[in-house]
Amino acid sequence: MIIVKFYLFSEMGIYLSTPKTEKFSEDGENGKLRFGLSSMQGWRASMEDAHAAFPDLDNSTSFFGVYDGHGGKVVAKFCAKYLHQQVLKQEAYSAGDLGTSVQKSFFRMDEMMRGQRGWRELAVLGDKINKFTGMIEGLIWSPRGEANDQIDDWAFEEGPHSDFSGPTSGSTACVAIIRNNQLVVANAGDSRCVISRKGQAYNLSRDHKPELEVEKERILKAGGFIHAGRVNGSLNLARAIGDMEFKQNKYLPAEKQIVTASPDINTVELCDDDDFMVLACDGIWDCMSSQQLVDFIHEQLNSESKLSVVCERVLDRCLAPSTAGGEGCDNMTMILVQFKKPILNSGSSSAEVPASPPEVAAKESNPAEAESN
Repeated sequence: MIIVKFYLFSEMGIYLSTPKTEKFSEDGENGKLRFGLSSMQGWRASMEDAHAAFPDLDNSTSFFGVYDGHGGKVVAKFCAKYLHQQVLKQEAYSAGDLGTSVQKSFFRMDEMMRGQRGWRELAVLGDKINKFTGMIEGLIWSPRGEANDQIDDWAFEEGPHSDFSGPTSGSTACVAIIRNNQLVVANAGDSRCVISRKGQAYNLSRDHKPELEVEKERILKAGGFIHAGRVNGSLNLARAIGDMEFKQNKYLPAEKQIVTASPDINTVELCDDDDFMVLACDGIWDCMSSQQLVDFIHEQLNSESKLSVVCERVLDRCLAPSTAGGEGCDNMTMILVQFKKPILNSGSSSAEVPASPPEVAAKESNPAEAESN
């Protein structure tokens, strides 16, 4: 039997004639939380989302991240493989400064994807031909002993791609780190983290669109422009990991480039009023507001205890019946994290944390606001 796939072209990209509704789902838990996740390719011709879920990054810390790739899948996959590892390696992490450690790790992704080592790592994460080439170059050019259990310090490699400036494709990154009752959210791009507090949705990240004043100011100062809501007429995000063509001004630091990997950092003190947290790519948020999603999850939790099933139901609800409208046609990835009660071992009440939008501990002058949709 011969199977023929038809591809539909639109301004949003290449679509399949019928959506791929198979889902990758996972559940897990520890003493303080439980999580479920699900991802689905949908109408898109390829799957460019990636994710990471480590309820026990170390003995006291959990890590969750969603990465929405554009122009290809490799940067999202690279982040899913390496970003949490870099968080652990930062000196600030050992000192207890989660915000600084994750911020430096976002910038570190761009650094690691350059040069010979960066090229072959991305090649291995790519399609079959590139994967084979990357593996061969790894055998030829990588330092001996790297395959052992030694610490990988990402040493400089000579090779045919030593001057590789990094990928032209990119990825959003929205990461949540939980330690004790502290929640740190780092975001670059338009993936989003939302917390439900007493049933009310609060955004813990801000979608970095080019038309935002702070983004527009940086883009123009760095020599870029905005046309039809897109950076230099092509990218509809103002912040992302990768996208090196927008980061070529040698006279500016990484955080002031046309497009930057610099994340907004929000720190929230969790309390017993907090029900759950959601991390999701824009394939979800294009179809549901933050409050609509929180309401839908609460409704589902009344009859379903398996969190990955709740995520799957969200994906099914968001999937469009056709590609005519554009919304509901993107890749979809969602992580749902439910907090076990009591959150604070001291037994303190929610009065210690405002019932209004969670307090934001800003790590930069324009932090993402925790706001209700």
